[in-house]
Amino acid sequence: MIDLSVDLCGLKLRNPTMLAAGVLGETGKSMATVARAGAGAIVTKSIGKKPRSGHLNPCVVELPFGLLNAMGLPNPGAEAFGREIAEAREGGAPVIASVFGSTEEEFAELCGLMAKYGADAVELNLSCPHAHGYGAEIGSDPDTVQAICRKAKKRLRIPVLAKLTPDTTSIADLALAAQRGGADGIVAINTLKGMRILPEARMPVLANRVGGLSGPAIRPVGVRCVYEIFEAVKVPVVGVGGVSNASDALEYIMAGASSVQVGTAVWSEGPEVFSKITGGLMKFMAENGFNSVKEMVGIAHSSRP
Repeated sequence: MIDLSVDLCGLKLRNPTMLAAGVLGETGKSMATVARAGAGAIVTKSIGKKPRSGHLNPCVVELPFGLLNAMGLPNPGAEAFGREIAEAREGGAPVIASVFGSTEEEFAELCGLMAKYGADAVELNLSCPHAHGYGAEIGSDPDTVQAICRKAKKRLRIPVLAKLTPDTTSIADLALAAQRGGADGIVAINTLKGMRILPEARMPVLANRVGGLSGPAIRPVGVRCVYEIFEAVKVPVVGVGGVSNASDALEYIMAGASSVQVGTAVWSEGPEVFSKITGGLMKFMAENGFNSVKEMVGIAHSSRP
């Protein structure tokens, strides 16, 4: 009997796939739709203390190998988001609230609100590469990561996941700092800082000039980061970046991820991508003698060339 279910920091997922923050995660209706389409868990859009309009257009560029975006963390603000979480929970999958802030106290306050609204866990956005004063700008320092995680964890009884930036000299050090701060799990990675210039216009394409690269191009970076984090920490790891099929998911799982998040592939293929991934996982497991996802987590560490 093949079992796709996953226990992630006490959250019961029916399968190891999750909706990544930033795609179809702003309204309760869209999140519930994704859950009903087969996602094992839902991560909301990153929510801040106050409403935020984000960056000017153009803010998304489609590339042959992924997306480059500089949305600028647009969101309706924490006070308006409670009803969206309540509706998202009707989809039948755990709802993880992504939050961003500029200080320890701001993160902790937002975490408390999300728990009050019924979120099953929170994801600390310590890694957005294109919003001044937030994300990677504060999440690149291990001491700051540790302090934010500690403050958030003191405020909560639900799991705290720290989403880390790959734009650092050692993501393992950041993961260790999050673990010291009490984080229940690590999410890796967020988008990679990038830029595209249009030669005919002699200027960057994005209004913000710099954006975050996502999609297939960053998967090797994400897999490497998960591999390094798995060897450094004792808490579960969630892999993100370029997952669009079962093979992609298996790379992350065998590198050490207990589950994987899907973002750009939802944008390009729709919510149906979750059933495609889980169907492929079932087929692979049946053909290769695996009965549970847990049996495959980190297996690449004992199968080196």
